[in-house]
Amino acid sequence: MDAIVLAGGYATRLWPITRHRPKMFLPIGESTVIDRIFEELEADDRIDDVYVSTNERFAEEFEIHLEESSFEKPQLSVEETTEESEKFGVIGALAQLVDRERLTDDTLVIAGDNLISFSVSEFVDEFQSVGTPTIAAYDVGSRDRATSYGVIDVDDGRVVDFEEKPEQPASTLVSIACYGFPADTLGLLQTYLAGDNNPDEPGWFVQWLVDRERVNAFTFDEAWFDIGTPDSYLDAVSWYLDGGQLVHPSATVENSDLGENVHVMADAEIVDTELERAIVFPEATLHSCEIRSSIIDEETVLENLNLAGAQIGAHTRIANGGE
Repeated sequence: MDAIVLAGGYATRLWPITRHRPKMFLPIGESTVIDRIFEELEADDRIDDVYVSTNERFAEEFEIHLEESSFEKPQLSVEETTEESEKFGVIGALAQLVDRERLTDDTLVIAGDNLISFSVSEFVDEFQSVGTPTIAAYDVGSRDRATSYGVIDVDDGRVVDFEEKPEQPASTLVSIACYGFPADTLGLLQTYLAGDNNPDEPGWFVQWLVDRERVNAFTFDEAWFDIGTPDSYLDAVSWYLDGGQLVHPSATVENSDLGENVHVMADAEIVDTELERAIVFPEATLHSCEIRSSIIDEETVLENLNLAGAQIGAHTRIANGGE
């Protein structure tokens, strides 16, 4: 079995934090979003090769990341785009990868910006057991949230209805970006695209599949985060920290109050500052600040500021309310 990790997005909703880095490299504790997935794929002996689908703009960053890691399975497969407007769509890029790498085995497809709490191996168990296309499904608990995803209806494990991003969802059970496709199903990607169907989201392909063959759902109740916005990233880190703090040993924290869900990274300097639900990247300097629900990127200097819900890009300097 092969695996494809989708990592080709430009994460514009997370700018400026992801203006010059793939969002898959955002830290979750002492690891990163995508490394959590790599670790599980590396440990499962049923998965032979892991193809990392990314774009030309971030290809070098991924090459360096993989070279410096201990993972043996991941290898890059690069789509020829450098900005959002050039994207083929996820299904288009997926079909190109299958053709480019000549994949002919059962394949696991998972988004590299997914933080999932279930074991990937458990999902593979289910996929191999039923032998049909399999999707992971999660109850988001809100019809408003469900409008952003593929909403499904399940009967005895089988997906009997699938509607991608409905305006009025029939339920709150949604498909997340984790799919198991048998080898024969991979060949249908080109058939789907040849029919002038929507190439953007995998859900459109799954919706098309549901009308043609059996598709099974792997439902889970644990945590799941689709890390595409500042709030969802902060939520994911808060889930990981569970109300605590993570401060790198090289960071300096003096005369400061660190509240719940605070991550301070290497060589940051926090002095006379209050932090609550905040992420502070390496070598940032915060003096006499109150920061809540905010992300402060690397080598930023902030002085005498009160911020809430802010995303401050790298190498920024703001002091006394002005630049």
